[in-house]
Amino acid sequence: MAIMTNIVSNNAAAVIGTPIAISIAQQLQVNPEPFVIAVLFGANMSYATPMAYKTNLLVMHAGGYKFTDFVRVGVPLTIIVWLTLSLLLPVMYSLSW
Repeated sequence: MAIMTNIVSNNAAAVIGTPIAISIAQQLQVNPEPFVIAVLFGANMSYATPMAYKTNLLVMHAGGYKFTDFVRVGVPLTIIVWLTLSLLLPVMYSLSW
């Protein structure tokens, strides 16, 4: 979802990813909530491209940023958030049961 949201809107990424996440959870016979939350977080990680989010485009021109500036900062940020959520979501949901 994090890759998709940098190409299409975050709403479109969430609409595409949510049914897939629910289907995976049902096939694994587990609670779909953490899967859906992972999709929603991933769909909102639009840091790596300026066209991923309207505000990114506004800031790009006003601040004099280039496309490569978004990639240089956005890709590491996306990886950090992805790894953090990958570690935290299973822990949070295993403790809540």
